[in-house]
Amino acid sequence: MKKTSITAPKILDAALELADVCGWERLHLFDVAEHLGVGLDSIAAHYREKDQLVEAWFDRADHALLSRATAADLLTLDPAKRLEELLIAWFDCLAGHRAVTGQMLLYKLEPGHVHLQLAGLLRVSRTVQWWREAAQRGSIHLHRIAEESLLSGAYLRCVLHWLRHPDEEPAEFRAYLRRQLRCGPLLVLLRR
Repeated sequence: MKKTSITAPKILDAALELADVCGWERLHLFDVAEHLGVGLDSIAAHYREKDQLVEAWFDRADHALLSRATAADLLTLDPAKRLEELLIAWFDCLAGHRAVTGQMLLYKLEPGHVHLQLAGLLRVSRTVQWWREAAQRGSIHLHRIAEESLLSGAYLRCVLHWLRHPDEEPAEFRAYLRRQLRCGPLLVLLRR
């Protein structure tokens, strides 16, 4: 096998492409290496384990959210609309591999993967933190805690909805997200 220099994004893209065909559970790192024409050592130089590919995939979505935050129009929007636009950017980034994204999350939730489940909780917290920062939410103390809790709930409901309704039109999903952000206590907090 010819050894070539390979980048982490190329490895991730190849893994996603292969997983679209075989599924995340059946994807093996040696398959990714063979597909790229490199040895496993080239994969290991960037990813020590398969789950790090999952983290890189969600890091890519977080980066898309943060990139959207640099758009000039964002600060002209009300807080709920800002949060909506940012989370849509996050979902749009994942949309090309939606089924695999769901499979990745199921893999993390398997009973024997407690270490992955704990990392998953941290991932949710990290994404919600970046989401709030990108929306320039300046709340502090109890207000921040309440807002983070309510946004985490809205985020998780949206992720589940997005995964369970793969054929839903983007406008319908956006309306669902908007309802999550404009309901009851969260709407009160976002108006502050």
